[in-house]
Amino acid sequence: MRKYDKEFKEEAVKLSDEIGVKQAAAQLGIAYYSLAEWRQKRKAFGDHAFVGSGIHRDAPLSENERRLIKENMELRKANEILKDALGFFAKDRKR
Repeated sequence: MRKYDKEFKEEAVKLSDEIGVKQAAAQLGIAYYSLAEWRQKRKAFGDHAFVGSGIHRDAPLSENERRLIKENMELRKANEILKDALGFFAKDRKR
């Protein structure tokens, strides 16, 4: 699988806007479905469609989302502690 850099993808999508996806793909020597996928990404993410390595296009989390994630982690830890305690007491009852 060939990797294309951000600039190439942006220019390819611009060309496909002008002459069409099928012709642009043939002219650039890339697969039609690749160019179509790049166009979908541009439509969904706009300027952040083609990110470099190490960069995420995820939107920043809201304060409420951060709070819920933290609460979820605490509840998972508490659940693990309760499972361990249940195993401890169940083993003790079998004697």
